[in-house]
Amino acid sequence: MIEGGYSLTKDKTEKQILIEDSNIITELFGKFDENVKIIEDEFEVELVLRNGHLVIVGDNVSTEIVEKLIYNLMEIIYSQKRLNKQELRYTIELVKKGKEGQLKDLLNDVVCITASGKTIKPKTIGQKIYIDGIRKNDIVFGIGPAGTGKTYLAMAMAVTAFKNKEVNRIILTRPAVEAGESLGFLPGDLQEKVDPYLRPIYDALFDILGGETYSKLIEKGLIEVAPLAYMRGRTLDNSYVI
Repeated sequence: MIEGGYSLTKDKTEKQILIEDSNIITELFGKFDENVKIIEDEFEVELVLRNGHLVIVGDNVSTEIVEKLIYNLMEIIYSQKRLNKQELRYTIELVKKGKEGQLKDLLNDVVCITASGKTIKPKTIGQKIYIDGIRKNDIVFGIGPAGTGKTYLAMAMAVTAFKNKEVNRIILTRPAVEAGESLGFLPGDLQEKVDPYLRPIYDALFDILGGETYSKLIEKGLIEVAPLAYMRGRTLDNSYVI
């Protein structure tokens, strides 16, 4: 049960939120209260746990914003049973911009469930737009810095489409060498030549599908990982190509 309330002092406003779920409190505060410190520094407020109530002390504007932030953070914890720093900071930015309503779209959008039971969801509005674009269009170009989830999310969408029998196979391809280089000068057979360059794709597939399923699909040719230079002349009928 969660209840909200507030009281006024001479200089500051005090808002109270009743939180009876210990897991909510644990995740909300973070290890060594690190989440609380981030919120306090960001909004110049004080957060105190008092008799099962989270007390927010600060000026009128800050306490209202932080109260809104806390409720949104609790929604995240309810949804996925945890809260990390990245999600905390991103939620802070959304609340500060008045875009916290978009959080529900992120929380409710499940792209894929991995073999280990982990739920893959968009973590940012940009990722949500990217996923929606993949759902609605036959060809999508994802441009962004390394590490922003472009390939991983695309593969999660591909696995979902494959499981739903929307496609017959998944083809993953990328340039296997830097500009100006040639595969022929690299040691080993084709697999040994391209493995170092395609390893991030293999790792993501292994994480999403699990080792046994991954190996079976690779062996049957239902999932193919190949360098872009070897894709010329290929027939890609009813395939999900990344």
